[in-house]
Amino acid sequence: MTARHFLRALGILLGCLISSSSINLFLIPNHLLSGGLTGIGIIVYFLTGLPVGAQVLVYNIPLLIAAYRTLGREYIGNVIFGTVMFSICVDATHFLNVYAPVPDPMLAAIFGGVFNGIGYGIIFRNGGSSGGLDIVAAIVKKYYSFNMGGVIFGFNCVIMAGSALMFGPVPAMYTLISMFVSATLTDKVVGGFVRRKAMILISEAAELIAEDIIHEVGRGVTFLDGEGAFTNQRKRVIFCVVSLTQIARIKNIANHFDPMAFMLVLDANEVMGRGFTLPMVKIEEMLRERDAARQEKKAGTADGKGGDTWDKP
Repeated sequence: MTARHFLRALGILLGCLISSSSINLFLIPNHLLSGGLTGIGIIVYFLTGLPVGAQVLVYNIPLLIAAYRTLGREYIGNVIFGTVMFSICVDATHFLNVYAPVPDPMLAAIFGGVFNGIGYGIIFRNGGSSGGLDIVAAIVKKYYSFNMGGVIFGFNCVIMAGSALMFGPVPAMYTLISMFVSATLTDKVVGGFVRRKAMILISEAAELIAEDIIHEVGRGVTFLDGEGAFTNQRKRVIFCVVSLTQIARIKNIANHFDPMAFMLVLDANEVMGRGFTLPMVKIEEMLRERDAARQEKKAGTADGKGGDTWDKP
């Protein structure tokens, strides 16, 4: 096993421990459920006392077999480790039931959802899965082209309806809150907590605005070729990725050169490359790269795709 695979397995194990600890610390002591097969396992645990983790593992066996036959060996390889580890961790952390720190159901639903979401997010971010409805959704999507999120939500609604009939509507409502918080945190962890902004500017003064962004803000800029659909005029479109605190400075620059400039700010997740996950390039080096690219273009050796190529921050 390479170091990369070992770190991935360690990350999946960590996510399983966090998620299973959340279930045993916050959800089960307050008679709340989780989504998917874990929710079914908790319902049966409340009724019979059977271990939740062992149930989840048993329930997943036919699903894993079905996934192997329909989705292939590669999919199973990424799922089976997380499924087994999650089931083991749920039973291994069962002793935490007696240390329940939050007696209030609302707080338990919120904090259980937070830590559950963080755990699942770490699992998914490392390419793993806890099995269950993820497998069902993947199979349904392959044959019926349904949205995976919609399939999982539909199954969870059935589980919540059954819970409401057996234990009353109040625990089911708290569980829905926990599931919402969990899904939100899962998306945050998978998408990354470090958020950036992607900016698109269209202006007649694109060259001047780009020069100031490079010198004053210290961010790289890419020129895109655009054309107005109504006027048929070709325009230069500025594209750059910046931090949240740099947006106001770029707005001031654009308003200074062209108060009528069109500007669009978008959320950007998982930004990678120079200036973000790699060291920032100095302004002088950026300018040298730009000048060299322009000289190549003038000499007829550019690749002919149009626009400047000095887009490295």
